[in-house]
Amino acid sequence: MSAKPETVTVPMERVVRQIQLFRGHRVLLDSDLACLYGVTTGNLNKAVKRNLGRFPEDFMFQLTSEEAANLRFQSGISSSGYGGRRYSPYAFTEQGVAMLSSVLDSERAVQVNIAIMRAFVKLREVLATNRQLAHKFAELEKRVGGHDDQIQGILEVIRQLLAPPAPKPGREIGFHVRDEGASGGVRDRGEKARSQMT
Repeated sequence: MSAKPETVTVPMERVVRQIQLFRGHRVLLDSDLACLYGVTTGNLNKAVKRNLGRFPEDFMFQLTSEEAANLRFQSGISSSGYGGRRYSPYAFTEQGVAMLSSVLDSERAVQVNIAIMRAFVKLREVLATNRQLAHKFAELEKRVGGHDDQIQGILEVIRQLLAPPAPKPGREIGFHVRDEGASGGVRDRGEKARSQMT
């Protein structure tokens, strides 16, 4: 009697969060893919290297040392040395991910790839919707022009909602105690208290 194939559930939100942008391509890194497939990063890359002809530059590329350093800085991944990677990660485009299921040749790989393809499609739909919304908003702005202050106010609010949030300025730590002296100079409170005691 044949064993029942393993059912793999991969949350789409998890995959979408792991998709990154490098060199104008939306990609998944080898370590993230290995985790999804349930294999080690080393074994995933060995399988790819045995089949390099299936992975041209638009399917897979290795990050430069600068890109890898930026990635480590942003995500807090450890650098080479104890517990870290000794080479730059490989990035797989959507086509490269599709090719991986044939290289890994497992039921889990097929099911994971289906989830990943759906995540790429969902991401494209969201980006297309945002572009359409921005385009319609620009058309509405042109049509309204400067005729109505209330409509302009509404448009400004919508523009702020569409724009990415600006980074919050850091709050200054500590306090300043300054007191104007009689001569117009600045004295600290200790100096003022001492002058009042004499």
